[in-house]
Amino acid sequence: MGGCFSKPKPVEVKIEVVIPEKERSKEEMSPNGKASPLIYKVNGTARHYHLEEHPIASIPYHNPKDVVEASVCHVKDLENGQMREVDLGCGKALLIKESGEFHAVGHKCPHYGAPLVKGILSKGRVRCPWHGACFNISTGDIEDFPSLDSLPRFQVKIEKEKVYIRASKQALQTQRRTKMMAKCISLSNYNLSSTNVLIIGAGAAGLVCAETLRQEGFSDRIVMCTMDRHLPYDRPKLSKSMDSHPEQIALRPKEFFCTYDIEVLTEMQVVAVDVKSKIAVFKDGFKMEYNKLLIATGNTPKTLSCKGKEMENVFNIRTPEDANRVVKLATSKNVVIVGASFLGMEVAAYLAERAHSVSLVELEHVPFKKFFGERVGRAVMKMFENNRVKFYMQTEVSELREQEGKLKEVVLKSGKVLRADVCVVGVGAVPATGFLKQSGINIDSKGFIVVNKMMQTNIPGVFAAGDAVTFPLALRNNKKVNVPHWQMAHMHGRIAALNMLAHGTEISTVPYLWTAMFGKSIRYAGHGEGFDDVVIQGDLDELKFVAFYTKRGSRRWRVGTRTAFHAESWRSDEVVAVASMNYDPIVSKVAEVLAAGRTIRKRDVDS
Repeated sequence: MGGCFSKPKPVEVKIEVVIPEKERSKEEMSPNGKASPLIYKVNGTARHYHLEEHPIASIPYHNPKDVVEASVCHVKDLENGQMREVDLGCGKALLIKESGEFHAVGHKCPHYGAPLVKGILSKGRVRCPWHGACFNISTGDIEDFPSLDSLPRFQVKIEKEKVYIRASKQALQTQRRTKMMAKCISLSNYNLSSTNVLIIGAGAAGLVCAETLRQEGFSDRIVMCTMDRHLPYDRPKLSKSMDSHPEQIALRPKEFFCTYDIEVLTEMQVVAVDVKSKIAVFKDGFKMEYNKLLIATGNTPKTLSCKGKEMENVFNIRTPEDANRVVKLATSKNVVIVGASFLGMEVAAYLAERAHSVSLVELEHVPFKKFFGERVGRAVMKMFENNRVKFYMQTEVSELREQEGKLKEVVLKSGKVLRADVCVVGVGAVPATGFLKQSGINIDSKGFIVVNKMMQTNIPGVFAAGDAVTFPLALRNNKKVNVPHWQMAHMHGRIAALNMLAHGTEISTVPYLWTAMFGKSIRYAGHGEGFDDVVIQGDLDELKFVAFYTKRGSRRWRVGTRTAFHAESWRSDEVVAVASMNYDPIVSKVAEVLAAGRTIRKRDVDS
């Protein structure tokens, strides 16, 4: 990829890197390769089991009335590496030309409907410009998250130098495809207290694990259990779209779970796990035996430690009901938010136009300083102040005062007293792993479950995923990190499922997140923890910028041939993360570069 980053032209990445020999073969491998038969134990009984491949080279259209075929362009209209939205009359498709071949898939990302034509095409896949989901252009299959569904794939043919697409009208309308899945063929053989796979937690990691098992042909019992009263839902919307009802943000309808025999036990809390006997103990005394276990319990919000923290109208946003109630109580009232976390800032942005006043209390002097850096943090802070959000920085809450049993005032350690009808606490979270302390599962000093690249714990058959784990991040030389992002939880669940089936698949995805405030989004890819410098391009005042987070690299060695051996060492600053606002699709582009194992150096972006 030629060129370097420059202003004000679109950002280009210059790469000067030698890919390690052991990585070269991995680079060309497809994650959807055909698997060989294996023997999988079901309740102690060996069963021969074949991981079924679902070829879609030929696409049958059973209803002729549902089919449309149209000429969409001349063969010379697209160069290699180009994409184009084309209209078939009853819907659009994304036409792609790569390596001399044409492909046609859905044109919208199934996650939130982003136009994929504005995304990044690289080595047989297209990456969403908004949130980083990746789709194989030959199959339409999803290869990186977030999204549960894949893209529909359409037939392409060339006749007399014209490109024709043949597609299902329904697929053109839905712009999504759910992968083929198995069902449980032996459910009647199980008693209620026994399952093959038990998944503790029904967030993104748990759901993707269950779906991946079914997609791979797994046909035994799967049970998910959750403390929540709802089926899995889009948790990021709790702070981004606070008045959404549970059914509006459900990740899958109830019928989906019934169709594919994925059992979900709601309002069921696991309080202990006996890994020797392979038994999970629930709060009500019920016990369930398992063969494979996934722990995906997420985290628990921290609470305030001051006087009055238990009073009415003080909230941690944990459920749709919490979010809905805050919106109702905050309308035309005074709101105090404690903590300039992602949750705290998103809630402040959402309530700014609805509440009479919004005040935000934070211990640091700039929001997001540790994550986005001081300059970006100040720009975001200014945007909030321009939208009537008042900041009280470098202070904490000392007391919550009531009147007639309800919140009236928030007293700060600085001495300031804030009027408050509602208080939302967003001061971080801790991993929900307390129930594992006596289990023998390896937990670190902060309470995170320690897993390897295959999401395996130190206990055979026990896997963990999502916000509650630390895992080796390939991007940062396999440093053990905690990445509490929605996208990463999806990938954790998939990797865990594949390794329950003995695939031996290692996680290598690039973290990707986004936050939404006042109709604007900050997109972020990589892992910038401990960054040394931030290179800004664009205009922070205009909120149109890209920020590159760099970190001084470790000492490296370059080795020559055996006959003329020489060594050279050097230190260099490398880009470890990128953030942007109104600068799409730069974050997705950098994510693709990092995903390919290439290095972006500070000198490539510092211009």
